[in-house]
Amino acid sequence: MNDDEPVLLHTEGRVRHITLNRPRALNALTHTMVRHIDDALSGAADDDAVVAVVIRGAGDRGLCAGGDIRSIYEDARAGRRASVDFWRDEYRLNARIARFPKPYVALMDGIVMGGGVGVSAHGGVRVVTERSRVAMPETGIGFVPDVGGTYLLSRAPGELGTHLALTGRAVGAADALLCGLADHFVPSHGLAGVTEALSRCGTPDEVTEAVHRHATDAPEGELATQREWIDDCYAADTVEEIIDRLTDCGLPAAKEAAGILHTVSPTALKVTLAAVRRAKRLNSLEAALDQEFRVSCRAFAGPDLVEGVRARIVDKDRSPRWNPAALGDVTEDDVAAHFEPLGDQELGLSAP
Repeated sequence: MNDDEPVLLHTEGRVRHITLNRPRALNALTHTMVRHIDDALSGAADDDAVVAVVIRGAGDRGLCAGGDIRSIYEDARAGRRASVDFWRDEYRLNARIARFPKPYVALMDGIVMGGGVGVSAHGGVRVVTERSRVAMPETGIGFVPDVGGTYLLSRAPGELGTHLALTGRAVGAADALLCGLADHFVPSHGLAGVTEALSRCGTPDEVTEAVHRHATDAPEGELATQREWIDDCYAADTVEEIIDRLTDCGLPAAKEAAGILHTVSPTALKVTLAAVRRAKRLNSLEAALDQEFRVSCRAFAGPDLVEGVRARIVDKDRSPRWNPAALGDVTEDDVAAHFEPLGDQELGLSAP
């Protein structure tokens, strides 16, 4: 085993372990890592000696903080298209995870954001801990939730998914469970016991039973008690009306959400609202990933992604200059253009 490799593979009993191994970068995904994970899953699916796969992150800070945003920034500034190729393979990996024929156990300890959600929340056995912070924070960098995030969030109860998609807010274990982003809560000190129990499993049923035996009730979350105002405010037809409702409802948490929406990309907000609502009408993850690929390609060609990463990651001045700068200047045609077909460049996961 080479600790310099970005993805580590080993087998315990009949379980194949995949470890994302860039702890100093919070295990942010690169194109090479996506390919390694995909190859590992392809091999595990065809190996009769393997009954399950476990994915985790190296270090103690989290599973994965998302894609390598700085690389995407540099790619866009240089006028290259490597990021589009990355997304093409990443979204195909997300679909493979969702359809993986054996138990896919994701240990979602610590930070799980963006691409980290993509390699975990589509799995069949998703474990969160008291340290979990799960989010799709793309609007804050002028981007739109991807990796199947619009599909997952569109299926959360009520308007919880819309709230999380627009604000990019991170949630803990109980709220991740409530929103359908995870299945089981295991205290972080119990993860070693889960791993040991899995090493003794000889069948897929034993794998799911082993995780279930170690699971317990999660500490109380926040979203369940906030459903009333979230469902009312985010049911509005437009981002402008959502913000007005949040501002006027008189609750500090709602005003805080409105404040967040005032700071993020107007284009990303409007496209995200449309993407989540469109995803709710789609009948498969693959169709949602095809839609997200169109949106990601259009966002990559626009100004706000580069500007958002500059302000958040590169210069860290937290003062992005969005273009357009106001919600009223983002037209319906601007939004619709993000969803237009890509011709022969389509991802094509949902093609007949």
